[in-house]
Amino acid sequence: MRNTLEDFYYGNITPNAQDMAPNSELKRATDRVARFEKQLTEQLDETGQAVLAKLIESQQEIDSITAMENFILGFRLGVRMMAECMDDNDGDIRIGGE
Repeated sequence: MRNTLEDFYYGNITPNAQDMAPNSELKRATDRVARFEKQLTEQLDETGQAVLAKLIESQQEIDSITAMENFILGFRLGVRMMAECMDDNDGDIRIGGE
């Protein structure tokens, strides 16, 4: 536990950092998006390219916010589950009958 707390203190824990496996579904999907973005960019004029760039930037912002919110929700759920596990009076029939 102490190592985790020290890593957290020194900023060595970065839950949003993620390595992408070379042959994963995520890598294939990312490659497709990049390919389609390139094709679309080539078809658009300068104004269209600017709009596309803003669209992509906005979607990345949404994805970042969603990832953070899901991380927080998952962490809170984990804490609630741990707290429930620590409750000695949780209705377990083995405890009440002893």
